[in-house]
Amino acid sequence: MSKFDECIATYHEEMDKLGISYDADLLRKVAKGLGPSIYNTDSSKVSSSDKSELDRVKTNFLIKKLGLADGPALDDAIAGVVEQLGASNRNKYRAIFYYLLVKKLGKEAVYA
Repeated sequence: MSKFDECIATYHEEMDKLGISYDADLLRKVAKGLGPSIYNTDSSKVSSSDKSELDRVKTNFLIKKLGLADGPALDDAIAGVVEQLGASNRNKYRAIFYYLLVKKLGKEAVYA
């Protein structure tokens, strides 16, 4: 099994544990789009307690990658994902976090 497939299996396990239904194909595409960051222990997770990290998610992913306009809706989407994954959950994998943002904001077409 490749390292990428191991990461995908981890994401599937985590989402199953949290009771989140998911589109496995879209999850793979989102994870692939993150490149090597999913292999690094630190960069593979989102720290929801770090305001600057959440700002980077908004700027680099939601605005630059997904092409969304900045506004309160983006902050609300991020807060919703944090709540969905659990604020105290230390395993907020970046691929899952971004996948949930894509679904929440209806931007699946970016990965078509």
